[in-house]
Amino acid sequence: MVWINLGKNKPSQDSLALTITPINYILLLLAEEERRIVALYICNEFQLELHVIKDMVFMFQSWPYFLMFMILENLILWIERKPTMRINDGITSLSHGLIQEIGRLLFRGGESWLYVWIYEHWRITELPWDSIVTWYIAAIGVDFCYYWVHRACHEIHILWAQHQVHHSSEDYNLAVGLRQSAIQGWCGFIFYLPLALFIPPSVFLTHQQFNLLYQFWIHTETIKSLGPLEWIFNTPRHHRVHHGSVLYCLDKNYGGTLIIWDRMFGTFAEEREKEEIIYGLVLNQPSFNPVFLQLFYNMNVYKKFMMMEGWRNKISAIIKGPSWLPGQKWTGNDADKIEVKAREKFDVILPTWCNVYLVLHFIATVLSFQDLAQRHLSMTPLSVLISVIYMIISLSIIGLMFEDRPNVWLLEMVRCAIFATLMYKDALSIDLPYLKWFYTLSTFFWLLHSFKLVRVHSTIQKRLSTSE
Repeated sequence: MVWINLGKNKPSQDSLALTITPINYILLLLAEEERRIVALYICNEFQLELHVIKDMVFMFQSWPYFLMFMILENLILWIERKPTMRINDGITSLSHGLIQEIGRLLFRGGESWLYVWIYEHWRITELPWDSIVTWYIAAIGVDFCYYWVHRACHEIHILWAQHQVHHSSEDYNLAVGLRQSAIQGWCGFIFYLPLALFIPPSVFLTHQQFNLLYQFWIHTETIKSLGPLEWIFNTPRHHRVHHGSVLYCLDKNYGGTLIIWDRMFGTFAEEREKEEIIYGLVLNQPSFNPVFLQLFYNMNVYKKFMMMEGWRNKISAIIKGPSWLPGQKWTGNDADKIEVKAREKFDVILPTWCNVYLVLHFIATVLSFQDLAQRHLSMTPLSVLISVIYMIISLSIIGLMFEDRPNVWLLEMVRCAIFATLMYKDALSIDLPYLKWFYTLSTFFWLLHSFKLVRVHSTIQKRLSTSE
């Protein structure tokens, strides 16, 4: 737990206490984690106590704020009479975020272990972790490393296979900020290891997560320009370019918090106001199945590896850019890249009741994860494994239902029946008794559907992105 000390109570041993000046009243409007970090930079005096790395789980704690801002974004779009978030694409983005959190739940700390070991055995200096100078150095250092992590994820094929998840949406909204790869963290952590030579682990982990939290709000089309701030900071205007699949947008604007790295290293591109940005992958996948979208591109890497002649070309197919071909530069020749024009978006229009059903089941999956996250240390490994498998399968089937795959309702009926049975037998150790009845009723609903008493009608609709 991290809290702000207003001078009345003594902080606990696990906490980081801050003596706040009156100007910091506005910090109370921020999430607890953001309040602490911002306070470190703007307060004249602060008191720091023992910080426990295991308590640094900012991302999932921030989800309520993410949802609040997504609602606000869609309200603004509705007022401006612009297209709001599509339910199918939005739930798919949130499903990716939940899959990432499930992975962190199982392997939390694994990415940090090597950093801590290097710091303990190989650090060249010991910066005071309670110094404001250390925190500024960490903020700049983490963002510098993130630039190279991000650039590598676009310019190394096997890393792109993981990162492409984040670019797979044909929309651009705050939900896309949560559309993350479950595997990328395990591939990119090595780029941060040089910081372990001088940045304390707790300070590094704090800024690494703060860097990622910052990037959430730049995934929006509701903010056009921020004036002079555009010269230094990464903003929605800059990041829209990064998510574009048109040629001038490819491999540009990698910065996390700061855009200065792109200006320094030649990867910066301005948004062209008169040219529409087409979002998504150059060759987009028509799917709302988050598990498929997380994994499918690895097969593309394998196929390219197999088609190359000679081991040098085979290795290059893995470590060079996705567009690379023999005899070309690392990222491939622009002349050979696909010029993406206005294209149709993949969309399946389901009945309103069906969308409501799928949203409710997604919420049920989120509640199950929240319960698991709070109690997994007291559960048996088998119960945790069953719960994780259930959540992954649930998210996949929800995605398939958004696609209206043939007979997917059979999978949904079996899923609901199995989960209800496991709940009755306490095999999942989930302390949410109302879910038992929710899944039981859902099972009977699909039984009625099997007898043709209830029908699902959908329309596959593909819309030109320029028509929105």
